[in-house]
Amino acid sequence: MTDTATVANTPSTGPAAPVDSAQPSVTPVVDVQATPAVVPASEPATTEAPSAPIVPEQYDFKAFDGKVDPAVLSKVSAYAKETGLTQDQAAKMVGDLAPAVAEAQKANQAKAIANWEQAAKADKEFGGEKLQENLAVAKKALETFGTPELTKMLNDTGLGNHPEIIRAFFRAGQKISSGTFVPSGQGAFKSTDSNANKLYPSMK
Repeated sequence: MTDTATVANTPSTGPAAPVDSAQPSVTPVVDVQATPAVVPASEPATTEAPSAPIVPEQYDFKAFDGKVDPAVLSKVSAYAKETGLTQDQAAKMVGDLAPAVAEAQKANQAKAIANWEQAAKADKEFGGEKLQENLAVAKKALETFGTPELTKMLNDTGLGNHPEIIRAFFRAGQKISSGTFVPSGQGAFKSTDSNANKLYPSMK
């Protein structure tokens, strides 16, 4: 006779229950293929700061010696220093201004020479009716005490027509000529062109 309790507690040895194929599979927590690769941040490109312009202690304008008045160069130098211009920038500014400055200087010189000539003609000591005679006396002194280089300088600059230059040579001429009239000729005291008008035509 079979024990009923024993049979009831005995595990079944029948076939295992079939697995439901429709049940979804378990998704991995981390999808390796879907995870984006970590790209290292690119370092910012290093750029060098532009160097500051070099402002010289003193500007070199030797190239303009004799072409531009030193007083003008001094003012340009002060302006260039104040505004922080380089040597090249300052030299270019002078070069751009040089033609206009030279033209202005030429006009000023011509005006000054014309004024000297008018003053010489009206001078109470050697001007007036005896101007030509007195200029010849002055010329004699120039030829006696001066040099060809001095004569050329007086002619080129127009200073030969300055009343004080004429006065100095006129007084010296009186000393060596004893008041004798000296024939005129070419020399520093000659006519110069000013505004298309020739003064002292007899001294040509």
